[in-house]
Formats: sequence, C-alpha cells, structure tokens
Amino acid sequence: MMYDIIVIGAGIVGLASSLKILEKNPRLKLLIIEKENDISKHQTGNNSGVIHSGIYYKPGSLKAINCIRGYRMLLDFCNKYEVNYKITGKIIVATKQEEIPILNNIFNRGLQNGLNNLKKLNKYQIKEHEPYVSGLEAIYVPQTGIIDFVEVSRKYLEIILKHESKIEFTNEVLDIKIKNNHCEVITNKNVFQSKFIVTCAGLYSDRLAKMTHKDLQLRIIPFRGEYYKIKEEKKYLVNSLIYPVPNPEFPFLGVHFTKMINEDVEAGPNAVLAFKREGYKKMSFNFKDTLDTFSWKGFYKIVRKNWKIGLYEFYRSFSKKAFVKALQNLIPSIDETDLIKGGAGVRAQACSKDGGLLDDFYFVEDKRVLHVCNAPSPAATASLSIGDYIANKVLQQF
Repeated sequence: MMYDIIVIGAGIVGLASSLKILEKNPRLKLLIIEKENDISKHQTGNNSGVIHSGIYYKPGSLKAINCIRGYRMLLDFCNKYEVNYKITGKIIVATKQEEIPILNNIFNRGLQNGLNNLKKLNKYQIKEHEPYVSGLEAIYVPQTGIIDFVEVSRKYLEIILKHESKIEFTNEVLDIKIKNNHCEVITNKNVFQSKFIVTCAGLYSDRLAKMTHKDLQLRIIPFRGEYYKIKEEKKYLVNSLIYPVPNPEFPFLGVHFTKMINEDVEAGPNAVLAFKREGYKKMSFNFKDTLDTFSWKGFYKIVRKNWKIGLYEFYRSFSKKAFVKALQNLIPSIDETDLIKGGAGVRAQACSKDGGLLDDFYFVEDKRVLHVCNAPSPAATASLSIGDYIANKVLQQF
C-alpha cells in the first residue's frame, strides 16, 4: 500500500502529530511505525507527568510559544475526552542569596510569556504553601499540574485509529530512501511506501535524520535521570511540586519533588551521562551509543565547560547520601531512610558540533521529509501544539 504519510515513532509527539494531521485532513492514509511493542515506552513513559506552565523558557522561543499554546490545547483535550489531570501549582525556591537574581529573571520570563497570578513569596509565605520547605524566596506558579502522559498518548491513538490509519509495532527503521515521487521506509520486517515522512524518534532522532541528511550538525547525547520515591509515611512532607532554582548554564531543572497523579511522591531526577541511549540502569552500556557520544567533537566542549557538574552528578548517582543532601536544600528534615529506589528515564539531549546543548525545539525538513531532531521537555505538555505545527508543514505538500 502507498500511504500518504508515515510517522516514525509512537511517543507523545509522534502521536500528537498524527492526530493533528488527521484532524486537518481525515482523508489521508497514515501509518505510524514503532520499533517497540507498545506506545510511549521511553521518554513519554518515564517522566514525572508534569504539565509545564512555560515559566522558564525564553520569550519568543519555540519552547515558550508551543508550551503556552500546548498547555491550553492539552487541558481542552483532557476536558473533552475525560483524561484525568490536576492543576496543583508549584513553587520554585531560592535557598541561597546568589540564586535570587536568577529567580527574579524566571519571574520576569513568566510575565513576558503571559502567565497570570504568579506570586513572589518570602520565607514565611513559602511555609504557607509547603510547610516543610526552607528557602529565602520563591515563586508560586499556579498553572503547573500533573497528569499521566501515557494515558494521554493512549487517547491520542484511540482517536487516530478511528481514521483510515494504522500502527505497526516491532518495526525498527533501518533506512529511509527519498525517491522522485515517493519515499521508502525500510524496517527489520517490511518496506513501507509513502508520499511524505515525519520522524519523531526521540533518543534516535539524529540517526533517522542522518538517513536523509548526511551532514546533520547535531548529535543526541543521552542523559539518565534517576528518581527516588518518598515512603508512604513521609508523603506529608510534600503538598504539590517543589523545584530549586535551576543552573542557567545547564539545561536541566535540578532535583525536585513531584506529587504525581497517582499520589506517589518522586524526588529527582539527577542528570547523568548515559552509556546507552535506552540505558535505564547505572551499568547499562552499548558500544555504538557510547562511540557516538565520544566521537562527537561537541561532546568534549561540553566536558571542558561542565566537567565539575558532570562529576558531581555521577557521584550523586552512586551516593544516596549526596542525593539526599541535595534534597535537604529544599526540605531539611528529609533523610536517607525516607527514600526508596524509584525509576529512571533517559533524556535525548541534542548537542551541536561547537558544544552547544540545544535548548529549543529543532526541526530539519525537506521536500518529502520532516525530522523532529530535538524535542526536550516540555514536549509532552506542548505535544498538541508541536503536532499542529508539524501538521501545517506536512499538509503544505498535499
């Protein structure tokens, strides 16, 4: 069969893109190809389920635009299709004097991005929101919420399959060929044909993009984020979501506390260089993935700039005591016995040749293909907005 569009990857961005394409043109024949035996097995299925407000992102960036717009679209979708979520609010806490200017900058970004009812909190007002948190100043962000993004993804797929569309599982893409009047996607099982291809491959986004763009100027560097869970009897320490002031030099938000949609409380994640793109355990290793990282010129520039942070993250990965010490900056009364081992996720961090860690969404496109090369957090929150952007690009070809 000749499909109109093939979407590679059944994470939340691939599914949202498929949904939006079919909403705009229901007559199209669409195929989703996924290498796993189910949807949302990696980045989508291994995050904390936070609905992000958009407060952190540079005004005018694709992240800011799509997060703010996607936030509204996500809530409208969940209300329409009865997907469970909660708007809990969160606080971002400065625990050191030198963090206060960064906190103020985040507050101003939130205002520029159109967030209403943000509040600055002093150390006494912090206690009104989170009684066990110790900090100098904080921002209360009322828009933040929690959700199960796998449940959202399943609802996306349910709607997609009501159209003239299919999903093929356990098909790993080996090559993509762009012909004069069609494309071919070669997998370990089949050869599929279409008029257009969208790749949303997350941790493998660079490898798929290089199948059609040999001179791709970025590479995915995987970072594992590890979590602990707070014991049942200590869950009272956290009311909603508690974040530190992030390091502006590093594209991660720091270890934080998240009260999840299932009422569990997570603490984490750290950000450890992973030696396997789907390496969810400390000792996970894959030779090709590791070679890809260590053969990339930009990686060494990251190391030179951030080696101290990187070593500390490794230390904190193997030392529960060090992990707890970071958490005690926010909640001093927490201790090692309050934590049990949780899960882990791996973030696909795009890195340029000059050592830049790409902080914004990034797409590479041609006449018959569009690659989503970088879609870090808040991609899940922004999924419908990103999907809408991709659908508009794709449908220009039809």
